[in-house]
Amino acid sequence: MSESEYKSKDATYAEDTQVPQVGSTIGATAESQALQRRRQEEQIRATINRKLEESGERERIEELLRTKLIECGWRDELKHFCKEVVKNKGLEKISVEELVAEITPRGRATVPDSIKAELLNRIRKFLQTN
Repeated sequence: MSESEYKSKDATYAEDTQVPQVGSTIGATAESQALQRRRQEEQIRATINRKLEESGERERIEELLRTKLIECGWRDELKHFCKEVVKNKGLEKISVEELVAEITPRGRATVPDSIKAELLNRIRKFLQTN
């Protein structure tokens, strides 16, 4: 084999066998673990939702939520905010989807912590007994 052929093969081998950098390997491992954790969480959520649905507990919790939100005035506040958004943007210039996108963050952010805690405790008790 001539010296030029040897160098050519050596260069090809070096290109094909590049060693990944340590930092990228660690980052990829952490990313893989995070993805795996997300998948596990999704599976757990799906199982919990299925149990809640099958038992009828989900419907009871949703009814409790509706009642609590009405009692604390949350529903009326959000209704008022909706009217303001429509008034500012114009009834003909805003779609239902745009309105929902506009009010959803505020709606979620203004649910009282006490109601969230109560619902979470109810779900926990349900899971302990089922």
